[in-house]
Amino acid sequence: MARRLVTLVAAAAVGAGMLTAPAHAAPSVDEIDAQIDKQWEQLEPTIEQFNKVRSQLRANQKKSKALKDKMVPLELASTLAMNKVGDIAARYYIQGPSQELGALLVSTKPGTLAEQLVMLDRIADDQRRQIAGVLKVRDEYNRQKEKLDALIELETKQQNDLAAKKKQIDSEIKRLTAMLPVTSIRPAGCPKIDGVVSSAARTAIATACAQVGDPYVWGATGPNSFDCSGLTQYAYKAAGISLTHFTGAQWNEGRKVSRSEARPGDLVFFGSDLHHVGLYLGNGVMVHAPRTGKPVQVSSINTQPLAGFVRVT
Repeated sequence: MARRLVTLVAAAAVGAGMLTAPAHAAPSVDEIDAQIDKQWEQLEPTIEQFNKVRSQLRANQKKSKALKDKMVPLELASTLAMNKVGDIAARYYIQGPSQELGALLVSTKPGTLAEQLVMLDRIADDQRRQIAGVLKVRDEYNRQKEKLDALIELETKQQNDLAAKKKQIDSEIKRLTAMLPVTSIRPAGCPKIDGVVSSAARTAIATACAQVGDPYVWGATGPNSFDCSGLTQYAYKAAGISLTHFTGAQWNEGRKVSRSEARPGDLVFFGSDLHHVGLYLGNGVMVHAPRTGKPVQVSSINTQPLAGFVRVT
């Protein structure tokens, strides 16, 4: 009877709209990262195809220009030859045979007329061959250029299509990235970092991570080389927080926190004499300037004696 009553009450509740479907939880950072990775898998081949078409387009544009440059003297020679033929035709049409031809016709020297007519015919034939040769070369260049121009037109369209596709995927990645909680950052040079509470810590982390690969130089505070306290000073200076360029002073320029409470952006110190400091990134790693011969890098905090953590924000 009790079970039947519970069933009836539940049915009534559903009928009255009292029971609702459970709300869907927002996607986790890892789920969003997985979506971004999936989008990137589509984007990267598109970018490479874009680069391929663009490089082919540039090569063909260069070839087309070279052909056009070569055609200039050919077109000039062809024009001059055609003008010469036109001038001869016009002169004979308007004035009749030239004096040279008239002299040949009235010449009484034996054999001269036949010889000179053959010579003139050869000259005319040679002109025809020269003109035909020029036109043949010019037409061949024109055919090649037409093919190249058609290819360039096609590849320009392909490039525009690829650029549109790239823009679409970029937009989707931007949308997904915007879904990341403000406590998550993806700084260049460092792993993804979650749980960054303050905006100053985010700025300091991003600044320090951007220096990964820069050389260690004792006494240096940036922008191109650092020692350990110089790096943490430089990172927090970008966030508007002043730290002294000395590990012992930085130890006292914030609030001590336990290892269990430590979060990304805290300073992490080493040695009983506090001889070294790094910027904690969470998950047991830090970004720091290790020593001469080793550039700024991401390392485990477990490779040397841990002194403690300090929160400066």
